[in-house]
Amino acid sequence: MGTTGSELGELAGDRRLLGRTSTAERVADILRTRIAEGFFPPGARLSEDGIGRALGVSRNTLREAFRLLTHERLLVHELNRGVFVRVLTVEDVDDIYRTRRLIECAVVRGLGEPPFALDGLRFAVVGGEQAAREQNWPGVSTANIHFHRELVALARSARTDELMRGVLAELRLVFHVVDDPRGLHEPYLVRNREILEALKAGRRDDAERLLARYLDDSRARLVAVYGGIVADGDAGER
Repeated sequence: MGTTGSELGELAGDRRLLGRTSTAERVADILRTRIAEGFFPPGARLSEDGIGRALGVSRNTLREAFRLLTHERLLVHELNRGVFVRVLTVEDVDDIYRTRRLIECAVVRGLGEPPFALDGLRFAVVGGEQAAREQNWPGVSTANIHFHRELVALARSARTDELMRGVLAELRLVFHVVDDPRGLHEPYLVRNREILEALKAGRRDDAERLLARYLDDSRARLVAVYGGIVADGDAGER
């Protein structure tokens, strides 16, 4: 699976994001976002020449960006074949959820005294509910990701935000393979709202318990579904 000319044309529109200081970090940020959006799906081969021309960057800059994203476990380099978007294992999914539980529950536990700054969280919840009413299931998926990013952002820690961004980008690789955003995310809209309402009421301990159960249930369901796909050998073919 490669990258088509039309896709590279769309990617060229991202060149403006580089500004005058084209750095490997900025290129990596663009590619990370595109991977998370499913523009480059799991198993896709990334063309150095095509992407380099689309973004207007040198091969050395692009290779450094690839190296950064490989370190983040979003890409993998295969000898004599090139660079590919990583296809996760079931063990990867399980580990992602263990990491999420550690981060997200710790953030809620350490919030301090209410009231909490919940505008971003509220916006994500309302956005997910609106997308569901419109039966926009990819929109529900995106809103759910935003919910968890906003939840972690309550810690006001740039390092934690960066760590969570990488974890959620990896997780979206799984979502793109499963390709059932309604089945994956619709059941959790109500639970997002419950967590928000608990935090609005200042019930931090209740919010943490709700979140822990949420993540445990989500992990069990996703591991079961993704495990079936991996067993059938379809994970890198979508």
